[in-house]
Amino acid sequence: MNDPIIEVQQAVKHFGGVPALDGLTLSIPAGGIYGLLGRNGAGKTTLIRILATLLRLDAGRASIAGHDVTTDARAVRQRIGLAGQFTAVDGHLTGRENVVQFGRLSGLSHRAAKARTDDLLARLGLNVAADRLVRTYSGGMRRRVDLAASLIGRPRVLFLDEPTTGIDPASRREVWQLIRELTAEATTVLLTTQYLDEADHLADHLAVIDHGRLITEGTPTDLKDRIGTAVIDVQVSTHQCATALAALETLAPRYDHGRDRMSIAVRDGPETLQDVLRRLAAAEITPTDVALHRPTLDDVFLALTRQADRCTAGTMP
Repeated sequence: MNDPIIEVQQAVKHFGGVPALDGLTLSIPAGGIYGLLGRNGAGKTTLIRILATLLRLDAGRASIAGHDVTTDARAVRQRIGLAGQFTAVDGHLTGRENVVQFGRLSGLSHRAAKARTDDLLARLGLNVAADRLVRTYSGGMRRRVDLAASLIGRPRVLFLDEPTTGIDPASRREVWQLIRELTAEATTVLLTTQYLDEADHLADHLAVIDHGRLITEGTPTDLKDRIGTAVIDVQVSTHQCATALAALETLAPRYDHGRDRMSIAVRDGPETLQDVLRRLAAAEITPTDVALHRPTLDDVFLALTRQADRCTAGTMP
């Protein structure tokens, strides 16, 4: 295990009395891609902004490469790059001018900034549009310029806060490849994303947080294995949901309200599937869809956040 390059100890941050971080502790080793998962409002962006020295902790401490984010913020800023949820590019400059400007601000000579910019824009598929004003770019193109700007200084730690939001599927794959290549350049990536397939594809290690607290962490494979070797998905018509849930209650189904779908994590998939179908038939319910599959990060995420909700409500999961 590498020495940690990011350390967070008992971090606390409140907004108007509401805790965004509530004693969060993390230790992230150098190198690789570390994914941070959580629902909207879980505290992911707050943590990124604190680590990037844009917010101050109310209590606890955090450091980057041994430098405290509060007392040694200047040294921290020299070692990090940030691509936030919203692009920070100037629409009155060209894509090339934006990235070169960030290079100059990070201390590169004009010649070095231009060479690095040319390389990044080519890798991000922006070389053809590089000399157009950014205000003429699509949202996805603006996002790629923002990524190039965050990378130009070759940061030791790169914070990517939902980096592919608004990017088309083809460009998204290109960004994934670029993020992967960063680890070969000894850059540690801290990634937040709402796309669980993205986290599964990219992250070497994952942490799930909720209500500003760490729920669990591990490799994507570890997290999937914890909830079972298989998942049964059952979909029924809306008016039969309550009856179906009652019929399957002892199997602890997780209910997705948005799709009238129940998911059951199991160890013996085929046997339990037969039991599920028998119970539904006895309740005179014909499912509209049934599937048996290996756990995905979606299954992990739903299981863990459901458990967190029960704990917050004061009940046992």
